Amino acid sequence: MLIRSAVQGAVAGALATGAMTTAFEVGSRKAFRRQPPKHVVRAFLSRGGSSDKPRKGEDAATVMAHMGFGITTGALFGVLTGRRRPARSLGVAYALAVMFVGYQGWAPGIGALPPLTRDRPSRIASLTAAHLIYGWTLATTLRRLRSRTR
Repeated sequence: MLIRSAVQGAVAGALATGAMTTAFEVGSRKAFRRQPPKHVVRAFLSRGGSSDKPRKGEDAATVMAHMGFGITTGALFGVLTGRRRPARSLGVAYALAVMFVGYQGWAPGIGALPPLTRDRPSRIASLTAAHLIYGWTLATTLRRLRSRTR
């Protein structure tokens, strides 16, 4: 059952990442010069520290990294919730926790972005909205997947 829960979470995570990415693209053009996942990829491709210089293959790497992270965090949520149909509020709380750990912790730690406490309010609002969408979609998708397998 652990594998089934992880796979269901991964599927839900992929769909939730797609919804989140759409929200980033549509609703946050003013908040970001470039999307947060691109900052992270550039930090890795620049061997630490953010760079304004585009790198070869960064667009594909950004899509793969963001989708991979969304799928992985979805799989973890699937495992953590077991076979239960998680409340949407739990999915939202989980997504906000992932956002906090990432954007207050490891992303500033690698020099990709400033911590939330020092970021622009418009970026924080856009990040929060996108993660709310991720969490709601993650839990809703898992609920649907798990209602079919009972």
